[in-house]
Amino acid sequence: MMEAARAAAAAPAGIRTVVSDYFEMTKPKVQSLLLFTTITTMYVAGEPSLGLVVLTCLGGALSAGGAGAVNHWFDRDLDAVMTRTASRPVASGRVSPRAALLFGVGLGVASVLLLSLTVNPLAAGLSACGFLGYVFVYTMWLKRSTPQNIVVGGAAGAVPPLVAWAAVTGGLSGTALYLFAIVFFWTPPHFWALSLLMKDEYAKAGVPMLPVVRGEEETRRQILLYTILLYAVTQLPFCAGAFGLTYVAISIALGAAFIAGAVVLFRRADRRSALRLYLFSLAYLALLFAGMVLDSA
Repeated sequence: MMEAARAAAAAPAGIRTVVSDYFEMTKPKVQSLLLFTTITTMYVAGEPSLGLVVLTCLGGALSAGGAGAVNHWFDRDLDAVMTRTASRPVASGRVSPRAALLFGVGLGVASVLLLSLTVNPLAAGLSACGFLGYVFVYTMWLKRSTPQNIVVGGAAGAVPPLVAWAAVTGGLSGTALYLFAIVFFWTPPHFWALSLLMKDEYAKAGVPMLPVVRGEEETRRQILLYTILLYAVTQLPFCAGAFGLTYVAISIALGAAFIAGAVVLFRRADRRSALRLYLFSLAYLALLFAGMVLDSA
């Protein structure tokens, strides 16, 4: 009787562990910002129905989650070496590589089918491009071969605004491309700030991130250069007439704060400044896209 009771109590706990592991493979923390840029872009593009927003976000979540799961499968050898990622489901052995791969591919296929049937083919195709770009271009090719991995591979993370715009309008415009460019140029300083904190881990795993290959000073210099370039890119939508004074005021204030943080990091060269800049970069992108919606309203 007691053994049966223990088994009955252990079953729900085991199910919760499995669900938690599969959920973790979808990288929900990364997805949250991607989904926020999707939602805000949709309201910049037009007046979407709640149903359209939900379906587009669900399709985007399936695509990004599937790409994340495939990343867990492919990078399991690297993850097992690094302390920060050693406890991930596949690297730790809780989920088999085959199951992770099938799960990831299944989510990617489900995303394309959902967006094709309920949104439109263009949104589905763009989402598929983001999935394939993250899996094949970044994860399987660039990440292990060049310190510029996050620069080129970051294009996959900049796809959500394009998907969102296509979902609302059925096409793409110059404004959609500007939003893509903003996320594209935001990605390197955001990720390099994190890579400064993870330099030893990446070196141990043999991943050629910029601070490992070219040193911390060059990484800080590149962060500063990219934040200046990002500021210039954020002014393009205003110059093109897509946004007004509310947006330009917000973008100038946020850009100045981002550049100031990069200058502090370049001068002080300490972990605290790197962590602050990394955390600020998350808030920066969210506030910038929220400013777009405010300006459009």
